[in-house]
Amino acid sequence: MSYQGRFRVWRGDSEGGELHDFTVEVNEGEVVLDIIHRLQATQAPDLAVRWNCKAGKCGSCSAEVNGRPRLLCMTRMSTFAEQDTITVTPLRTFPVQRDLVTDVSFNYEKAREIPAFAPPKDLRPGEYRMQQVDVQRSQEFRKCIECFLCQNVCHVVRDHEDNKESFAGPRHLMRIAELDMHPLDTADRRPAAREEHGLGLCNITKCCTEVCPENIHITDNALIPLKERVVDRHYDPVVWLGNKIRRRRG
Repeated sequence: MSYQGRFRVWRGDSEGGELHDFTVEVNEGEVVLDIIHRLQATQAPDLAVRWNCKAGKCGSCSAEVNGRPRLLCMTRMSTFAEQDTITVTPLRTFPVQRDLVTDVSFNYEKAREIPAFAPPKDLRPGEYRMQQVDVQRSQEFRKCIECFLCQNVCHVVRDHEDNKESFAGPRHLMRIAELDMHPLDTADRRPAAREEHGLGLCNITKCCTEVCPENIHITDNALIPLKERVVDRHYDPVVWLGNKIRRRRG
């Protein structure tokens, strides 16, 4: 069964643009990315959209559908009524390059600022040992496909462009938390999380968790535990006194 669906798609570039109205055939079982491809094939051959796997695993086709950050390839047309007008726009937090394609280089710049895994120097390859519970804890974070929907929806940078310099965003704070929880990582990542990556700017609204296509509990399992570790280090009076005594003995 098919019908003629109504769509509003943003067309433009870094200089500006606007929403254009289209009527496109919709078939049973299709996703929004199918419609965008049909629109390219029949009415707008120069429409720019980024995609790769069409299986929800590469994170390339991130966009906003009716104002909500989504993967186009995982947003089924059956979730909308036939009479609905569906609006497809680029990610709002990042600069538009053209049409639905945005410049997400901000995320790769932030990723480079995070030091890599630092195992003990006396351990050689093949000698690493971890408890299964530690493997399971970090495995959830490794499901991230870097679609950057969590980065896009985070109001700390979505609504405040000037925060981008000092705030890494939920995806990269999650990476810091993963490494900080790793039993074989020797780097002390808490001071950098607080001072360089802006952990204190996160107010745990859970909007990042809500849009994650991999259902990672970013807020509850990564950001809140990382905040607790930082608070223990900097504000717990018992920890403060112990550090003071150790420094004096040293």
